[in-house]
Amino acid sequence: MEDIDILDTSDNDVTDDGPAPRPQSLMLAFFGNHVLEQGDLCVYSGSIIDALGRVGVGEQAVRSTLTRMVNRGLLRRQREGRRMYFGLTPQAARVLEGGRDRIWKQGAVNDDWDGSWTLLAFSLPDSWKRQRHDLRSRLAWSGFGALYSGLWIAPGHVDVSSVVSELGLSAHVKIFHSVADVATDIGTMISDTWDLESIAARYVSFDKRWTAHLSAGSGEDPIGTRLRLVSEWLWTIRADPRLPARHLPPEWPARPAQETFRRVAEQTAAPANSMARELLETAPLE
Repeated sequence: MEDIDILDTSDNDVTDDGPAPRPQSLMLAFFGNHVLEQGDLCVYSGSIIDALGRVGVGEQAVRSTLTRMVNRGLLRRQREGRRMYFGLTPQAARVLEGGRDRIWKQGAVNDDWDGSWTLLAFSLPDSWKRQRHDLRSRLAWSGFGALYSGLWIAPGHVDVSSVVSELGLSAHVKIFHSVADVATDIGTMISDTWDLESIAARYVSFDKRWTAHLSAGSGEDPIGTRLRLVSEWLWTIRADPRLPARHLPPEWPARPAQETFRRVAEQTAAPANSMARELLETAPLE
């Protein structure tokens, strides 16, 4: 199964101005912002071209991304007269619901960790490079880090059975839920398993850019601003499995970054939704 991570921005796309989201990341942010909560709707391709054009994605790139996402089972096409509309598949809706929960329900700061861990051990044939890559990608998004090469760990009780099943790897994976012995230095284990410096740098960079945006005032297009905001925040939290706050270094930057994200999100929500109602042409999804 091809990895359907909600984010497809690589670290190579990061500049001093922040990550440069690829069209699919922005497309998913668009559908997450303006379609997911509206039920079974599809959106006219011209409206999608207009929305993504506000963040610098050209018409040809939008059209090719729509076609690619249809082929990947993330979007479905629907013709209305001479116009083509696009809506979410159940698969894409699940991906977006997971991203929505990660942003709004769980958040970036884990103050209520119960002391438990999820351990996943796997052993795959050397020739299964694609399966190994897909499994590691899905585990990383689910909050796991590599404790050892074939043993991954995540804080809390994480249900990844469906991920393993979707990848067809159930026979090669063992999953455990446990607590650490008192002899284990959890802080050291965390710093050895996850790149805390890199995770912290993402939060600091996000906070700096979007605090400057707040200080400058809101003169930008609300739809475009919100698409960039959500895409960048998802990229920022992508590498962070919500590690227990009490075992992280002092002044961990996730909290101020999250507060900045939510301030900008609150500032742009109503204007973006109002503009979307005026500009987006939709139809019921058959």
